[in-house]
Amino acid sequence: MATTEEPPYLYLTTIGRRSGIPREIEIWFTRRDGRYYVIAEHGERAQWVRNLLANQGARWRVAGGTFTGRARVVDAAAESELTEAIQALSREKYGWGDGLVVELTPDPTV
Repeated sequence: MATTEEPPYLYLTTIGRRSGIPREIEIWFTRRDGRYYVIAEHGERAQWVRNLLANQGARWRVAGGTFTGRARVVDAAAESELTEAIQALSREKYGWGDGLVVELTPDPTV
């Protein structure tokens, strides 16, 4: 289960690839090296992943902060160490970590 030091959810807003309308989901997340990571249980079939593949710009809210940045699907074959590390962090935090890893990189703050 989620630790008390960190909130259990991140609120991710993507832009609908067909509608152009912002879509928000509540999702489990982990953090590493200044980036946020979410895992798609259903891989590229997840609508929010499809939205991010069409438009990498994203916005997310967590722990009272709002961030904008870029999202990318982590290539599990080319970046197996990163994928395994993020899945392990998720298993430690939630008891689950299987699926497609998506990295959220916040825009630099001015």
